[in-house]
Amino acid sequence: MEFIKKEYKSPNKRDYRQFLLAGDIGGTNCSLGIFGIKNKLPELIASFHFKSRKLKNLYEPINLVLGHAKKEWNIKIERCCLGVAGVLSAKKDYVHLTNANLHLAKKELSKKAGFKKIILMNDFEALGYWINTISRRDIRTIRKGVKISKAPAVVIGAGTGLGKATLVYDKAKNIYIPLASEIHHADFPAQDVGELELVEFIKKQRKIGNAGNGDILSGNGLESIYLFLRKSGRFKQSKLHKEIYMAKNRAEMISKYRKNDITCRKTFEIFKSAYARFAKGCALDSLSFNGVYIAGGIAIKNQDIFDKKFVKEFEESHKMEKILRKIPIYLVLNTNAGLLGAGFAGAMMK
Repeated sequence: MEFIKKEYKSPNKRDYRQFLLAGDIGGTNCSLGIFGIKNKLPELIASFHFKSRKLKNLYEPINLVLGHAKKEWNIKIERCCLGVAGVLSAKKDYVHLTNANLHLAKKELSKKAGFKKIILMNDFEALGYWINTISRRDIRTIRKGVKISKAPAVVIGAGTGLGKATLVYDKAKNIYIPLASEIHHADFPAQDVGELELVEFIKKQRKIGNAGNGDILSGNGLESIYLFLRKSGRFKQSKLHKEIYMAKNRAEMISKYRKNDITCRKTFEIFKSAYARFAKGCALDSLSFNGVYIAGGIAIKNQDIFDKKFVKEFEESHKMEKILRKIPIYLVLNTNAGLLGAGFAGAMMK
């Protein structure tokens, strides 16, 4: 089983009250971390990173990490908190990943890994908990706005799928509590003829009745926009088209050549406009005066799309422009944010 391991701190058992396994499990990447709990706060000791689609199941990598902790540091871990990219059951005891053929069940996890306490949550719920641990180096300011302490916030992100969590401040606990969503599957609100044609193209291409936000704002969405533009015949076929079309991950190639190929460039223009409007809708939905935090792999790899045009599209509103100008916008730079959020949530476990 291939994985990348990173160590951050010395796992001296005398330094911590107890230990915790946390995870950020998505359709592309699976990150697991060992945390030490000190003064009720989690400290990341080591992280292990796997490719989700190369895993036969999720119990094997979890047991691999537990075995490593026992063998290398003589640490026995009996608690875990896992953020998973999928819809949880009503009892939050089972989850199947939306974009990978993997699942987790509490009973099975307890039996196979020996955990006594388990929390399963949506991956963006875990990412939302990370906001409680945020530092300046974790983010880049896209637009400063007028930040209001303890006001609602929202974290969004496009990658393999599209995620969102609304963050509400809990005065009793003195932390932000995230509210998970499945915004990926909500219908995409097309705004012009071109977007309506794109929606119809995606519906026929994927044989679906409705095109959701995530069908445009994701890696698959980038691919669909590109193929839609190619089929339109509006742009000359470049020498790069064959390389892009034959690639296993077309989204990565579209990103790679977006400054060299006119179709790739136009793909990102459409994507950027839709992303800005989506961010605006989320901001207005919760009046996120503490900020809109944009996470996800596409954002980190294509940071320059969050420019003046993005901000202008975000602010565009007949009646709400003054409100939108006050809302800060941040880019999340920390690629371990979801893992750290799961660690924070697990540290609060009673």
